[in-house]
Order: sequence, then structure tokens, then C-alpha cells
Amino acid sequence: MRRQLEFACVWIAVRVLGALPRPVSRAAGISLGLAAYLASGRLRRVGVRNLQIAFPKLSDAERRRIVRQLFVGLGRQLSEFCLFPSYTAANAGQVAVYDGFENYESARAAGRGVLLLTAHLGGWEIGSFVHSLFGHAINIVVRRLDNPKVDALVDRYRTLHGNRTFAKEDFARGLLAAMKAGETVGILIDTNMTPPQGVFVDYFGAPACTASGMARVALRSGAAVVPAFTIWDKQLGKYRVRFDPSLRLVSTGDDDADAVSNTAMFTRVVQEYATHYPEQWLWVHRRWKTRPPGEPPIY
Repeated sequence: MRRQLEFACVWIAVRVLGALPRPVSRAAGISLGLAAYLASGRLRRVGVRNLQIAFPKLSDAERRRIVRQLFVGLGRQLSEFCLFPSYTAANAGQVAVYDGFENYESARAAGRGVLLLTAHLGGWEIGSFVHSLFGHAINIVVRRLDNPKVDALVDRYRTLHGNRTFAKEDFARGLLAAMKAGETVGILIDTNMTPPQGVFVDYFGAPACTASGMARVALRSGAAVVPAFTIWDKQLGKYRVRFDPSLRLVSTGDDDADAVSNTAMFTRVVQEYATHYPEQWLWVHRRWKTRPPGEPPIY
């Protein structure tokens, strides 16, 4: 019954928001985001706790403001997600524009595959979708949703224009196959992990257990690692799909040490973006949940 109710709620949101004109849909999505902010006391507390770790000098009022704006951004992204079927190559420029596309082009031209280093920041769902609309379909590593009907609906929207998804359970096999074929894979690297898949690296001054698979595959395959973030630009009133130059990986021949060093570098990139756009990173995720042996819980 609970799963049926969840699917009904998601289906109604998709149908209602997707049927509205974009400005109205966006306003409605933001209203839903604010309602979620008010209703989600536990997530608010997690967000404030994370901001205490990341920005200890901020006031609690400023931390609460950042968390509130994060929910505004989540609501905005929800509205755009519901409008995916109405996107075309002709109108997608109303929603998002490229920034640094030449960096992606040069990485693709190398022919050894591209790993897009990204995070739950800004409009991560929108960036990959718009990229496919413009003729650059990619593979996306996802965590399958618990509700299979909701997962199927979300997956259908993500893949409307050629994107393909594969679950984290198929991470290594799917990633290596894609790199061998010279394809592009987008990976969200900013979620809490557990050993042995995760290694502890610094994130805002605290050890954060982070997936090292991306670093290992990059070293093994020779694929380019390109930071790629979809940022909400208030002045433009749309998203910027930003590609930075490929990263130069650490390669000493010690596979395990290099995996940790490069994972730390990837995490620094995420931290730089989260610092520059603090209202857009997903602070309500328990990023520091896994602790090194002997350390007390953070949450």
C-alpha cells in the first residue's frame, strides 16, 4: 500500500507540473520545495549539522537560510524534471546553456572514454538530460529507487533522448565496458560510502568515506576525468552546464595509493563547487555518516 501511495504521489506531481507552462510549473515546484523544507525536520537538522562541519564560522541563521534555499533549488529541479517530455533541442536553451563545452569536446576527441565527475549540486538531473538533447547521450550511474514503479518512471524520463543508466551494483563492469567503447559516463561522487568500496578522504576538513571506483577505472582505462556541474544561474534565469578541463591524475604505479590520492583530488573539486555555490549542494545527505574506526558518530 505504501509503495502504491508513493507512486500515486509522484505520478500526480509529474502529470500536474508537467502540464503547466514552465513559469507556473517552476513556481509550483518551488512551493513544493518550501513545503518539504517545513515538513522535513530531520533533513533540516542534518543540513544544519553538515554546515556546522563545513562552515563553522557561519551563524545558525545563515545555515538555516542555506538549507531553505537548497529546498527551493530542489523544487525548481523537480518542476524541470516533470517537463522533460516537452524539452526539444530547439527549446532546451531556455532551460540550460553550455559553459566550457570545448573541454568536453577535447576529452572526447582523445578517444579513450570520458568520466564526468559530478555531484548532487544545482540541477544534476537537468545537465545530463540537456546534454543528451544536444546529441551527446551518456551513461549515468544511478542508485535504483526502492519503489520499482517510481524507479521505472524516473528512469524513463532520464533516458528519453538516448541516455542509458546502470545501477551502482553493476558499477565496475558497466564502467569498464563503457570506457572500452570510448563512451561517456557521469558519476555522482559525493555520497557516503562504506569500506571497502569507499576510502576516507578529506571533505571540508573531516574524513568522508568516498567511492574510489572512479579513480581506479580512470587509471586502468586512461579515460579523461572531466569535472561537470549543472549550476543554477540566477542572473541568467537558467542552468549552466559547466565542463572544466580534464584533471591530471596521480599515477605512481601504486594502485591503492593512487586511488586514494585521486579520490581525494576529485573530492576537492566537489568541495570547491560546494563552497562557491553553498545553496546548491545537497547538505541534507548524511555525507559523514561512515566514520573511521574509533571515531564517534556525527549524526
